[in-house]
Amino acid sequence: MEAALQSPNYILEFTYIVASILFIWGLKSLSHPDTARKGMFLAEAGMAAAVIGTLFHRDIHFFGWIIAGLILGSMVGAAFAVWVPMTAMPQRTALSHAFGAIAAALVGIAEFVMHSGTMSTFTRSALGLEVMLGTLTTTGSLIACGKLQGVIRGTPMQFKGQQFVNMLIFLSMVGCFAYSLHNPAATPFFYGMVTLGFVFGVMLVIPIGSADMPVVMSLLNSYAGLSSAATGFVLGNNILIIAGTLDGFSGFILSILMCKAMNRSITNVLFGGFGAVHAKAAAGAGGEMHEISLEDAAVRLAYASKVVFVPGYGLATAQAQHAVRELADILEERGVTVKYGIHPVAGRMPGHMNVLLAEANVPYGDLYEMEQINPEFPTTDVALVVGANDVVNPDARDNSDSPIAGMPILEVDRAKSVIVLKRGQGRGFSGLENPLFFKSVTSMLYGDAKASLSRLAQEVKNV
Repeated sequence: MEAALQSPNYILEFTYIVASILFIWGLKSLSHPDTARKGMFLAEAGMAAAVIGTLFHRDIHFFGWIIAGLILGSMVGAAFAVWVPMTAMPQRTALSHAFGAIAAALVGIAEFVMHSGTMSTFTRSALGLEVMLGTLTTTGSLIACGKLQGVIRGTPMQFKGQQFVNMLIFLSMVGCFAYSLHNPAATPFFYGMVTLGFVFGVMLVIPIGSADMPVVMSLLNSYAGLSSAATGFVLGNNILIIAGTLDGFSGFILSILMCKAMNRSITNVLFGGFGAVHAKAAAGAGGEMHEISLEDAAVRLAYASKVVFVPGYGLATAQAQHAVRELADILEERGVTVKYGIHPVAGRMPGHMNVLLAEANVPYGDLYEMEQINPEFPTTDVALVVGANDVVNPDARDNSDSPIAGMPILEVDRAKSVIVLKRGQGRGFSGLENPLFFKSVTSMLYGDAKASLSRLAQEVKNV
């Protein structure tokens, strides 16, 4: 009994059980903002336990490369944590998906090179799935990162017959996989599958507009997780199977929820090319935008009874979350009721606005989901829209010809007055015109959101 307790395999399995419990507990904690921070710490502890446990594996005879990888990975992770701003979290997350996916793909390729002749059919099937998902997720995530960063055009890149070409690439990739499964000695078909996987990842994401990136991010997260789960089956590693399955299916469920929030199907997201210019949809929007002075905006806010802040990606790009909190504190000192209306797909990834406002220590109790805040807009004196566009577009409700028709929105146009903080008169990330900006209740305050909010806070103090 004592010898069994001291067995390295016993230590490995015990740490894997601990890691699995921590992963599940951490994922559960992420379901609510109050416990999300704890959930991240639990997941980190789980990953640390999994890594430490793996070091006790009997087949590890040389630790040099492992230690080098730990040091290099820790240095890169620390650099990201210190220097990547919160506004760049979406592209940082896309890079993480790419890193995880390429790791899974490389492991699969290495296993094929070393053991393909001795693998069972089931293991070869898992390996093929691992490599296919890993390769397409790698390039797909890099394209998503480029679109989010602005180094690649955010609007859909489409050409005639594109869906036919994509289907041909996909069927060729699956065909190579099937033949290499039937004949393990057919090495060129395996590497053909690898190459087509990288190409398919690019072709899958380039026709998708940046407005759909929240769903794309969730899907890529799901693919990366399922690739890791398949790696677990190939290596016989239980913790990879558990962690990958949790990641894969939670990402897929999140993708469905994001599509529901936009009233769109996943197939429409993947093949609809949302983000192209739609002349018919824009036809109903027009007129003149009414600009408001900083002083008038400050007076309107200072004498309001209830103000609802509606943040969007413009808040993130201006890094204005702290300025929002400063203005809210000043208004609350004057007895104004302040709330925040959060759309589930505002920003460039799920929960983006929640993360930014949490960084500014905005109380979770002040954050209201769309279903909670919409009934309050008719009694709201001022809805202050900070860099949001598509998620407050009333065309989704009023224009059946709009590509976003039926998409749930924050109905800020129901408020008694609306002040929109915006850099200029350009359209949103989707390329659609927003009739909200032309309504009589709406006033436009142009300029950098952070500077405008800071000046508003000072003006409110002087009222």
